[in-house]
Amino acid sequence: MNPIAAIIVIIGFWALILTRPGFALAQDAPSADAPGQDAPGKSSGDVPDETKGGAPDEGIPIELTADEVKFDRKKRIVTATGNIVITSENRTLYADSVSFNQNTDVMSARGNVTLVEPGGEVLFGEYMELTSDMKDGFVENLAILLKDRSRLAANDAQRTNATRLEMNKAVYSPCKLCEKDPTKPPLWQLKAVKVVHDKTTKKIKYYDAWLEVAGIPVLYTPYLSHADSTVKRQSGFLAPGFGGSSGLGPVVSLPYFYAIDDQRDFTITPMITYDEGPVLIGEYRQLMTYGELKGRGSITRDSDGDTRGHIGAKGRFNIDDTWRWGFDANRAIGETYMRRYGFAKDNTLPASSNSLTSQLFAEGFRGRNYMAFNSYVFQGIKDGGKSGTIPYVFPMLGYNYVGQPDKLGGRTSLDVDLQALTRTNGVDSRRFSLKGGWQAPFTGPLGDQYTLSASLRGDIYHVNGLVRENTEKKFDGFKGRVLPEIRLDWRYPFVRNEGGTHQIIEPLISAIYSPYGGNLEKIPNEDSLDFEFDDTSLFSSSRYAGIDRVEGGPRFNYGLKWGLYGKGGGSSSFVIGQSFRVRRDGNLPLDSGLVDNFSDIVAKLDVSPGKYLNLLYRTRIDKDDYKLRRSEMRLSMGVPALRLDTNYIYFANERGEEFVGREQISYSLNSQFNRNWRGRINGLSDLSGKNNLRSLGLNLTYENECFLFSTDLYKSFYRDRELKPFSSIMFRINFKTLGGVGSGATKSN
Repeated sequence: MNPIAAIIVIIGFWALILTRPGFALAQDAPSADAPGQDAPGKSSGDVPDETKGGAPDEGIPIELTADEVKFDRKKRIVTATGNIVITSENRTLYADSVSFNQNTDVMSARGNVTLVEPGGEVLFGEYMELTSDMKDGFVENLAILLKDRSRLAANDAQRTNATRLEMNKAVYSPCKLCEKDPTKPPLWQLKAVKVVHDKTTKKIKYYDAWLEVAGIPVLYTPYLSHADSTVKRQSGFLAPGFGGSSGLGPVVSLPYFYAIDDQRDFTITPMITYDEGPVLIGEYRQLMTYGELKGRGSITRDSDGDTRGHIGAKGRFNIDDTWRWGFDANRAIGETYMRRYGFAKDNTLPASSNSLTSQLFAEGFRGRNYMAFNSYVFQGIKDGGKSGTIPYVFPMLGYNYVGQPDKLGGRTSLDVDLQALTRTNGVDSRRFSLKGGWQAPFTGPLGDQYTLSASLRGDIYHVNGLVRENTEKKFDGFKGRVLPEIRLDWRYPFVRNEGGTHQIIEPLISAIYSPYGGNLEKIPNEDSLDFEFDDTSLFSSSRYAGIDRVEGGPRFNYGLKWGLYGKGGGSSSFVIGQSFRVRRDGNLPLDSGLVDNFSDIVAKLDVSPGKYLNLLYRTRIDKDDYKLRRSEMRLSMGVPALRLDTNYIYFANERGEEFVGREQISYSLNSQFNRNWRGRINGLSDLSGKNNLRSLGLNLTYENECFLFSTDLYKSFYRDRELKPFSSIMFRINFKTLGGVGSGATKSN
């Protein structure tokens, strides 16, 4: 029998045999501060000493305010009526009438009785018998408003030492009652023959209990317990999970959460798969005054007898106000293991699925200065990459210094870089780079602005086994270069204020000179494989991502910026520009758009008139035929009732670059139908191939203050090595404050 059929049978069975009379959730309780607040009363003050005789705690003061107070000296009974307020040890009692018997130390309260506890919990009842300190007693027709606004109600209850409350024929629910018909059952509630709230253990225990949904019994249990509203974390079993995948078959998991203390916890999850056997998953979290530590790992032995597993750990620790250190440890056994077992979305791992990165670092911040020590280990998990060619990076040192302004307003700077890369199969390289510079701003007589910059950089490399073009002989040894550079930037902003808008038009020009010949064949290219020319790098001295490759020769960058800004926060901006170099540079990637004298044209449009519309478009246009070489568009529009988010990317297939061309669009349509219902449709389409649709998902969720139900439909249309396209349906039910249940099914194509 499948899980859904089993749930239907259980619901029908208990609906027939477990419906019992005499149980109903109390109506919304009145506000705790309502009774007696606005009328001070005709008699007030401490209860007379003679009324305290025989009381166990004679040192505890009791303050009483009422419209009328009478004292029978012979019977030693105090009687109060009308707008009564009694306070003792931060507990406050409100009632219409109270009778206090000094001989028995018992207070009898009737009529709109309300007891406010020090922790914020409020008890309501028709009749209460309490001791003078209000810690022990008996309550009829009890209703309790807990700190988290959940409710408990019972026919009667016994209170002991203000820490234990035993309730008979009780009901619990965090759901709000219907305002139009408060007698209508809440969305869900727990009923029990007996309920015990133990504040010492901070647990609410149910005996002979059942769960009702919309007034219909659906599940019975002889015993159930959960933490009360004062507990943020409690050890115990979490909601079980049900699901499956094309490679694993049906999957069942049962996590157990262990709260070690207020700062540490551990979760262990046995996961049983039908096709591949059991998987053991562990997660640890720790929060400290000086940092945090969290990690997740798994291990299994698959059907082929191979051990598979992964670890994703992260730590960040503050040493003092200047220094901190940390680490990331991310490794997996098996290239498709992460995606196959559902760990690819682990929040301790990097977003990229092409590789796993582990690092150990320390960094310091002081004023405008920064220093960092790093070491990296990478693991490729895409298309069977050979791990021997992936480098180990140790050490990596970076230092940046910016000085104080001098007499001309200029600042000096110093950048230091040290890096060593080691491979088991491939080139080894060590690099030391030192760059000093000076930069000063000036303002012209017409309000135009200038920035003069000068720098001198020296790089020295030591390599082993470097493969060079046009020769089979590998290079071993030292190689260095010196790169001076001088730069002048000019801009002339035109500003106009009109009505509620602020407009800026700004032409920009930069002139840069550095010598040719910086990219020597004996210098390896480790960190500059990626090259991007767009509006963000238009005015950069070098468009390379790293240090190993440099741009040389005289060159000019020019462009125009326009911006319109409203007082209400809306804005629109546009930038367009181009680069010119005196001589063609064949060392640049062939289709980078920068090889010729005149570069391609780059532009960006950003329109954000308000929170309901945001458009960002970025493009690169071929200078010769004006065809689009690269385009990127992000569009978000709509209100919460219906909002569209799209992201379109187009990269032409460019020679001399590591990455192939791409054209794809991702989209998401979200709708908040009303206060409780919401939905989402999302997908990814590859527009460059025949099989355009890559994935498609649908979500429908109902959520209120006490309940969540969510359904997810997902279909994958592409294959990743041995992982085939698949379809899945998943649902999740969460009874808030109690826990939830997840279930689903997956079908392989």
